Amino acid sequence: MTATRHSPTRIRFIEVEPLDIPLIAPFGISSGVQVTAKNVLVTVELADGTRGHGEAAPFAAYNGETQAGALRVLRQARNWLPGCNARTWRSLAAEFRRRGGRNCGAAQCAFETALLDALKRHERVPLWRYFGGAGTTLETDMTVTTGSPAEAAVAARAIVGRGIRSIKMKIGGQRGPAHDLARIAAVHEVSPESPLILDGNAAISRAEARELARGMKKLQIVPALLEQWLAKEDLDGMRTLGEETGWLVAADESCCSARDAQRIARKRAAQVINIKFMKAGIVAALDIARVARAHDLSLMMGGNIESILAMTVSACFATGLGGFRFADLDTPLFMAENPFRGGYKLDGARISVARITAGHGVTPR
Repeated sequence: MTATRHSPTRIRFIEVEPLDIPLIAPFGISSGVQVTAKNVLVTVELADGTRGHGEAAPFAAYNGETQAGALRVLRQARNWLPGCNARTWRSLAAEFRRRGGRNCGAAQCAFETALLDALKRHERVPLWRYFGGAGTTLETDMTVTTGSPAEAAVAARAIVGRGIRSIKMKIGGQRGPAHDLARIAAVHEVSPESPLILDGNAAISRAEARELARGMKKLQIVPALLEQWLAKEDLDGMRTLGEETGWLVAADESCCSARDAQRIARKRAAQVINIKFMKAGIVAALDIARVARAHDLSLMMGGNIESILAMTVSACFATGLGGFRFADLDTPLFMAENPFRGGYKLDGARISVARITAGHGVTPR
């Protein structure tokens, strides 16, 4: 106890506040639309004055988690976290999970990020090096959100104009496969060489998936990846979809833990696992990556509607571990404001974290 009391990495306090960032345009997925990123900023200060920052990006349309819920869970940590040592961040993360209850993955991410950022700033170690130091760069896609075929074409032209090669499309929802096929065809016409990642956010039925796949084959459109078309529990359907189409399938909503990853591998339901910190935090992401690699599953790094802060942590994770086949770290481009300094550098599609020298390198303005 004495060592902790006088340690420079003893936690002095934790601050939790809303982080509302307006979007340039509504961000739509199959199950809902967000017009403002209603996130949460967490700040942890150590005894030596070092501060670490974390971001929660709950998106109710994605998994039901809300800003109000994340704020409530995170503020509870003010009652027990001060006085603990940031060097024990993994055990503190486990305690937060025990106290937080269910459906608080974004809050878990923000808590773990703030602790780890503070600790690594104190140690002058960049997160990309802490995660393994395999590299410092990767290529991101950019997303075409839900909308009309004409809107999809406009978005695709803008993406290509930025120098971004891979295009991710949000599909699924009430308008059905014919609408999605028209949107996909419009994007393909704009940039036929762009790898297409088609993300259904678990909102496409088996019958709709077959209809859409048939339509794409008739148009000779071959996607790079089918990301979570079917319901998250339908692992048998996911396996069949991959077998019938011959296309790569990624699990997103279906994979929130190492146990989920093991189940997916056992059932051969997907060939790619999409890791998102907002699903369960950093510790869980490390466990998922370990299981995925043990079963020769490819990795994708994604996120919710996150600012440069959370996206930079994800970029540090993916570059540091290395070997990520896909990256979807584009959401700062959708934000009308940037309330932070620092973070990854973006040149066309190329993300670099090489200039980060301690922690994730992002601080509030």
